[in-house]
Amino acid sequence: MDERTAFTSNESGTIGQALHGAARHCLTEARASTSDSARSDAEAVHDFRRAMKRWRALLRLFEAFVGPQARQLRDAARDLARGLAGARDGQSALDALADLEKHDVALSAGSVSRLRGRIEDLRRAAETTLNADMRVRLSSALDEAEALGRWPLSAITPEALAGELARFYRRARRQIPADWTAASAEELHELRKCVVIHRYQIELAEPLWPRFIKMWTGEAQRLRDRLGKHQDLLVLANLTGPHQPLARWRSRLMAPIAARQAAHVAGAERLAARLFLDKPETMERRLAAMWRMQQEPA
Repeated sequence: MDERTAFTSNESGTIGQALHGAARHCLTEARASTSDSARSDAEAVHDFRRAMKRWRALLRLFEAFVGPQARQLRDAARDLARGLAGARDGQSALDALADLEKHDVALSAGSVSRLRGRIEDLRRAAETTLNADMRVRLSSALDEAEALGRWPLSAITPEALAGELARFYRRARRQIPADWTAASAEELHELRKCVVIHRYQIELAEPLWPRFIKMWTGEAQRLRDRLGKHQDLLVLANLTGPHQPLARWRSRLMAPIAARQAAHVAGAERLAARLFLDKPETMERRLAAMWRMQQEPA
């Protein structure tokens, strides 16, 4: 996020201006992803979905201040992203296979090559084509999202925004499993969604303490990646089920998949312990205190 000026001035409207700027940056990224003819459809879809994740995380913050308008745009962004998710499972399976290859998967090089080819066929078959009609639809949706420029964000105080950031941090913290080894795939997936939201939201505070917040977002991204790799392996495992496209490889893949999933869960547990060490109230006070320090004359 390039337009990060939140929390850094006591001038009237600065918080609102920063939030407007951050939101416009998300929409600019999304528009660029689908209007650049040099990008392949797969690249455009990936970049658009990534921009929508950041956009939706911001809209969650805005909901407390502008109400249903933000929720409606967030729902529309979710539907757009889902409509472009066709090849996601194939790519997840390819990523999972790459993870297994790094850790001595129990398959010959030839088998791995054939398995990868089969997965790539599945991914290509499900790939979304960004034809002219689809690009017009995406552009129209982004035009509607530009209505945020009329939202009354200038009244938001740093303390109020810090409170919302802490609320979503608390939500993610509550998703941490009591027993990681017994956590279901659904529980870990819900935690990952909360971590993604927190990771994008906390970027707004980077100007307050750049080194610290960069470390924080880095830890959140690593936790997101660990949980994402666990999910990728689950997708690959599901594709090896009875009557599924990769069923012939099931007997040789399930043990390595289980081992890598356990490793990712253990890694996620360590990361979450560090990232969510502070209580939400402590985080909120820290952000507010850092803002007050910004107000003090040099």
